[in-house]
Amino acid sequence: MVSQTDITHLNRCIALANEALVAGDSPFGSILVSSNGTILNEERNRIITTNDVTAHPELRLVQWAQKTLSPAECAASTVYTSGEHCPMCATAHAFAGMGRIVYAASTEQLVQWRREWGVPLGPVAPLGIREVAPGLVVEGPVQEVCGRVRELHRVKHLGGEIEG
Repeated sequence: MVSQTDITHLNRCIALANEALVAGDSPFGSILVSSNGTILNEERNRIITTNDVTAHPELRLVQWAQKTLSPAECAASTVYTSGEHCPMCATAHAFAGMGRIVYAASTEQLVQWRREWGVPLGPVAPLGIREVAPGLVVEGPVQEVCGRVRELHRVKHLGGEIEG
């Protein structure tokens, strides 16, 4: 069940995704939140700006958590993200023993949008988190905010200004 607090955190992820877009990267943003609701860390996509294909925000949060938090704190945390984890990030999340994931827009939605816009899919199969790591606690997509994520991706792939 997605709460108003979850939506607030997803809105921060979307703001980070917008920052990534403005910087020239694909619009993805994520935050890591402790079990008591404290934002522990936040990241945005940095693939283009760092020339590192692994610089996904979800993976960077897992890496930070592994260096900073205890296994119990990792398991009790929640990763909020503008877009569903890719297979690489979902795998890292599962192996690291991270907690719940809440995402605004799904991989399935992103694939649908790209097809609609005539944008080719990437080189990796577009698998959802549940297909890659079925034991994870996952919630999404969240209809209240996924339209804003779609708009960021539209601007990335088709150009123009952000509407609304």
